[in-house]
Amino acid sequence: VKLTESGGGSVQTGGSLRLSCGVSGYIGRRYCMAWFRQAPGKEREEVVRMDIYDVARYADFVAGRFTFSRASVENAFYLQMNDLKHEDTAIYYCAALEYLGYCPSTPDVWSKGTQVTVSS
Repeated sequence: VKLTESGGGSVQTGGSLRLSCGVSGYIGRRYCMAWFRQAPGKEREEVVRMDIYDVARYADFVAGRFTFSRASVENAFYLQMNDLKHEDTAIYYCAALEYLGYCPSTPDVWSKGTQVTVSS
């Protein structure tokens, strides 16, 4: 399984971006999917994760601004980010976590990351 994300860029405060995560290799419903981010000087943090039943759990700081979705053909995932804030500036990574009857805390596969910059 290989993950390739796209859609990062620069936007002003209050703007929107949609990140895409393309999946090469068949994952079916064997993997939970997640987005993480890492801001300069900070540790990587989880933004959202989705289990194999498409139930998404968001970090508190998302506060209803982001939406994680799965493409109908199940080889891509999207993170729609609205009302972006300066503090959302970070490198964003998509990740796959092999389902073990639950979604583990540590991903098995990472993308390379895409930069999101929000200017105030």
